[in-house]
Amino acid sequence: MNNPKALILLPRLQVQNANAISGPLTWGFPSPTAFSGFVHALERRLGDELEEGFGGVGIVCHQFDPQVTQPGGKYTRVFNLTRNPTGKKGETLAIVEEGRAHMEVSLLISLADHLDEEDQEELVSRLIEVIYTLRLAGGSIMPKRIGERYAPQYFSFPRDKESQDQVFRKLRRRLLPGFALVLREDRLEARLNEMKLDEGHGEVNALDALLDFSRLNIEPGENPDNPETAQWKVRSDPGWLVPIPVGYAAISPLYEAGEVQNARDEETPFRFVENLYSLGEWVSPHRLATLQQLLWHSETDVERGIYRCVNHYPQYLTNSTQATT
Repeated sequence: MNNPKALILLPRLQVQNANAISGPLTWGFPSPTAFSGFVHALERRLGDELEEGFGGVGIVCHQFDPQVTQPGGKYTRVFNLTRNPTGKKGETLAIVEEGRAHMEVSLLISLADHLDEEDQEELVSRLIEVIYTLRLAGGSIMPKRIGERYAPQYFSFPRDKESQDQVFRKLRRRLLPGFALVLREDRLEARLNEMKLDEGHGEVNALDALLDFSRLNIEPGENPDNPETAQWKVRSDPGWLVPIPVGYAAISPLYEAGEVQNARDEETPFRFVENLYSLGEWVSPHRLATLQQLLWHSETDVERGIYRCVNHYPQYLTNSTQATT
């Protein structure tokens, strides 16, 4: 959670056919792990051109278009799927369901050290060469559009607080209109504590609290004790809250490299994992008060078997007022 010394803005990347099924329970916007993985791949591709490497990544979505359709007479939506390949005689084979989405996102990547002017220009030039050869969340990044608005940009992040605020205000304007994805584990924990105190819920766990946020809760308003006169309405929670997969938890011991057959990498230790879910929120960038509220960081705890992305948005809410344009 160190303060970054510089930032790289990758504005308005257009991605086609990104993965819209990041976990077994939900579908929609890709997991933050997809974006941290993209930054890691970008760092490895740049190699020695980065002395300190990249830090956290900020995720802002400008447009999201899931490739779904709603059959006539149905309330549910289904993914647009392809059937390929066909059998030897041209018959249709069973398919594995794949959810895809087109999206336009901006990424803000932090650096641990400053670069001089010549290195800044070289880094931006190399980014333009490399970015469009990679995949983001399994999707293809479309060719660069013409205009300064779509060009990667380097920002030096000053040391004093006033100058930092000026740079961040400039960045926020570049990210509008759009919504930044942040982590709200504090809201999830608070709801879990409320449900534990409610005798009607019995024994509850974090999954119960997550499902409580994820569904439509129709509750009586006035006169809740009298069903005949009560006015039933959907509970309204403040904020645009969404369940999101944030990483993985181990379900097996850590095996030595090469011990598990058919592993993708025989030089790296291996273990089986399952998805970790948490609660996220979409926030307009002009509501962010500090850069740290935006950035996601990778966090690894090998002993506990936790591999996840974390965001520190709630930690800065009590110490700062919400920003305005």
